[in-house]
Amino acid sequence: MKKIGIIGAMPSELVDIRAALPDSRIVKKAGFDYYVNKISEETEVIHVCSGIAKVNAAVCAQALIDTFEPDAVLNAGIAGGMNRDVKVCDIVISSEVCPHDLDLHFLVDYPPYCGIYKSDEELMKLAAECCDSFDIKHFYGRIVSGEAFISDSGVKQSIQEKLTPYAVDMESSAVGHCCYLNNVPYVSVRCISDNADDEGAMSFDQFEKIAAKRVADVVIEMVKRF
Repeated sequence: MKKIGIIGAMPSELVDIRAALPDSRIVKKAGFDYYVNKISEETEVIHVCSGIAKVNAAVCAQALIDTFEPDAVLNAGIAGGMNRDVKVCDIVISSEVCPHDLDLHFLVDYPPYCGIYKSDEELMKLAAECCDSFDIKHFYGRIVSGEAFISDSGVKQSIQEKLTPYAVDMESSAVGHCCYLNNVPYVSVRCISDNADDEGAMSFDQFEKIAAKRVADVVIEMVKRF
């Protein structure tokens, strides 16, 4: 049986996924509630709310991997746009993930000797195909993560100049890091809720639910085609 893990940081990022996967069995582990659904004889889905920021995401991902041994992990949610071509409600599919608030040499020169974590190419292609099925504009690109909601144009510019990302969030790099260490295929699928600039907070409030619903549709379609 194939097992697919889905990690969202906030309840709003999982509400539509859970509506599509009712009657879950709940397994409690490491302080998290893992919702388990057998959607066919061949496929089981485990979806979980990690909480916000990298420590929560890493602990949640490791407990997911240890407990359920998934064949793939999908990090689903919303993010801030970091590329001028990416607009609100577009989707960014991670080609790779990394932190933006840590000098990468600390990860490269010491364990795990890697600071940028590549996404699984087959999962990337599947995500793109599912976006196409809903006629959603999407991009492959680097997603960066840090311990702050980016809503300052100056901070945004600094991150852009350093890392040239397509999107910024608070969890993708931690989940990707964990999957890299455990050799589990991974991709982050993020719908843009704001442009991570001075108007970011207002845009987030306006588009959060729309963006979360859009990415949920794509992730559920990925699960069906897995």
